[in-house]
Amino acid sequence: MTTPEETEGMLSPYRVLDLTDEKGQLGGKLLGDLGADVIKVEKPGGDPSRNLGPFYHDEVDPEKSLHWFAFNTSKRGITLDIEKPEGQELFKRLAKGTDFVLESFPPGYMDSLGLGYSDLERVNPSIIMIAVTPFGQTGPYRDLKAPDIVLWAMGGRMFSIGDADRPPLRMSHHSQAYLQASLDISLSAMMALYYRQMTGEGQFIDISIQTALVQSGEVGWDLRQRFQPRGGMRNPGVQITRTWPCKDGLVTWVYMPGTFRVATNVAFVHWLDSEGMATDFLKEFDWEEFDYAEVTQEIMDRLEEPTAKFFLSHTKLELLEGAVQHRILFYPQFNTMDLLESAQLGDREFWVDIEHPELGTTLTYPGPFAKLSETPVKITRHAPLIGEHNREIYEEELGIPTEEISKLKQAGII
Repeated sequence: MTTPEETEGMLSPYRVLDLTDEKGQLGGKLLGDLGADVIKVEKPGGDPSRNLGPFYHDEVDPEKSLHWFAFNTSKRGITLDIEKPEGQELFKRLAKGTDFVLESFPPGYMDSLGLGYSDLERVNPSIIMIAVTPFGQTGPYRDLKAPDIVLWAMGGRMFSIGDADRPPLRMSHHSQAYLQASLDISLSAMMALYYRQMTGEGQFIDISIQTALVQSGEVGWDLRQRFQPRGGMRNPGVQITRTWPCKDGLVTWVYMPGTFRVATNVAFVHWLDSEGMATDFLKEFDWEEFDYAEVTQEIMDRLEEPTAKFFLSHTKLELLEGAVQHRILFYPQFNTMDLLESAQLGDREFWVDIEHPELGTTLTYPGPFAKLSETPVKITRHAPLIGEHNREIYEEELGIPTEEISKLKQAGII
């Protein structure tokens, strides 16, 4: 069981004010997992992203959003209306003792409230402020709104996803564009912190989600000197299958051209033959001459027919064990249950159970992205309830009297 009292992380001395919505919440979570004191600042009544499903036991409730749970662990939570003057003053008091401010409002919004970087810098000269928006703080698109699907399209990534004879697709139902940008939040925070340690100076960081996606596609050009076309479950050109159904799911395998064509393909055919499933055509095929540029569809179909039958006769784990034994480039496609039951992840204690007192139970979460021997990365607490730490932060840390806190709540400021 993970508890807040365990060994401190590498960022334990630092504080983060997280005002982001779903566009940047993972960035704050990662800083929290690294040990920072992350305070999620929500408007009174709760952040709109609490209404994103799915929900615990399918009960639609802002306190039971699994999306909220996933991206806001390792954070404390307060409510604050930063559009009201009293709320702005409270935010500045918080910022005075803060190292990082994360926000995902439209460009200029924080400046309009007197809470932009130039304003907060006067309160705290060493503060680091990170803004994540669809297209960044500058340029002709800076004021445009863009959900995940738009950013996938305008970031160039959607062009390579899906079947070649159909329109492009986005990547899964999760907001992958936002998650990519959130990684940039945590990375840039570390870079700015290093700079501050050398100079004593804070800075403003402008993150464009579009740019984050454009950068993620560069490797395709670097490796192949071409943009990756859509291929779906097959390679473009001659239809060469690479995703195959098996007894209990899907596996990935492709007859290899180039350097690996002899060793890998011959070993695979020997495996099929050992189980009596290799055809004469497959056993007698000349792999020395195998080349995607020259092979015909008829030949590929004759190679793949017995291959499909072979995969359907085995489970994913049976195929994985056989691939390791025969030294073949192959891998199963694990689903969520496969991952939960994985002996590898279990041995590494990847899955962690986090207490949810408000639910009267514990929930299982993915664990740390890395295992650090001296400053462990870990989930330190469940995602905060609405205003869960108001009294702890406003009264105990800012010294605001109980009576004043009650007045602030009645006025809708917290």
